[in-house]
Amino acid sequence: MSTLEIIVSATPDDLAAEAANQFVSTIARRQRQSGLARIALSGGSTPRALFKLLAADNCVRKMDWQAVDVFWGDERTVSPDHPDSNYRMSYETLLSKVPVAEQRIHRMRGEIDPSVAAAEYEDILRQVFRLTSADALPQFDLILLGLGADGHTASLFPHTAALAVRDRLVVDNPVPQQQTTRLTLTAPVLLDAANVFFLVAGADKAPAVHRAIEGDWNPEETPSQLLRQARGKVTWMLDSAAAADLPGA
Repeated sequence: MSTLEIIVSATPDDLAAEAANQFVSTIARRQRQSGLARIALSGGSTPRALFKLLAADNCVRKMDWQAVDVFWGDERTVSPDHPDSNYRMSYETLLSKVPVAEQRIHRMRGEIDPSVAAAEYEDILRQVFRLTSADALPQFDLILLGLGADGHTASLFPHTAALAVRDRLVVDNPVPQQQTTRLTLTAPVLLDAANVFFLVAGADKAPAVHRAIEGDWNPEETPSQLLRQARGKVTWMLDSAAAADLPGA
């Protein structure tokens, strides 16, 4: 079972500031231990605010971006220059502004056939993490996740095929309710991370936050509940509106 921490900030700006502090301290600690950190980023408006803070000089000086391997938890099936691309948002707000080596930026290729892109990304994970057995998992030092109002996280949407996958690291996941297909890390990869940060803001997310943390177990309906089974530390960073339905909030 995971170690759970819930941090509630007054506003979305306060949430982003708290997330930046936690991000830098987590990565710097891992770099002191092993000299390298491997992270998976997410899309969305809340990570965008975090990334802008991480690109500021005071944050850049506190960690070594040249010793960070950057991945993504999921991606839309669009080109890297598309406005909906998670890669594009991350690159424009953060990665283009910090001294991370281009060869350490590993994006999902949303512009090619989704099944090919998923297999390609799995191969990249196996190479970078030096996985030598078929059932080995990449252990990320930090995975950033968001939460949809429907309870999805990464691109693990309710009642989609990817929720049942346990023998792949990355899959292409048809999402009928979005009329699209997404690329996503699978549940086993998310569950094996040393640290997972959920970043969630807004009153519209409050019911999903409650279901994810406190609701009856039903990950088919609320996929983010799967992280209750994480082997590392799961930190929920919420603004006060997103935390409104939690006990004691």
